[in-house]
Amino acid sequence: MPMLKQLRQDHANMARMLHVLQLKQKSLAAGERPNFQLVREVVDYILDYQEGFTQPLEKVCTERLKELDPSSVEVTERLSKDYRALQSRLKQLSNDLDMILMDAVVPMDRFAEDLKAYLEAHRAYLRDERELLFPLIRENFNDQDLDALAAALPEGAQAQMERLQEAYPELYAELRDAPEPLT
Repeated sequence: MPMLKQLRQDHANMARMLHVLQLKQKSLAAGERPNFQLVREVVDYILDYQEGFTQPLEKVCTERLKELDPSSVEVTERLSKDYRALQSRLKQLSNDLDMILMDAVVPMDRFAEDLKAYLEAHRAYLRDERELLFPLIRENFNDQDLDALAAALPEGAQAQMERLQEAYPELYAELRDAPEPLT
């Protein structure tokens, strides 16, 4: 199933993004000042990714799974709720980053803790998708469902990484050198 392979690859890429953020969070927690512009680039990328990839994935999967397997509603509704909370946390971090980059006073210990909490929540969300949603897709979707899912999603992971390399060369270098962490 090439569609599930793409989803797994996208998860691996997101795990790398989260790893880069975690490195910046750890340096911030240690009292160092990380490259906030790089943090901004990661946050912007994740926000764009959520809007362009995660939202369509959630919509198509939730609607179709509800038709095919009514017992999946509990899982998909929980994932939707967790996703909205995750997105809200990320938008707050984005606002705080705007303030930091404008040299406004933002308590760095609070920002470091908020970033840490976001990273933990995002990793938990990815784990739940991998352990709960992907098996439902594998068990319930036929080829036409997978084709509809693929059509609802933007370009694949490789094209996104190539675009990222062009738009954010510093971020791409960090991602390329980051190990593929387990989520």
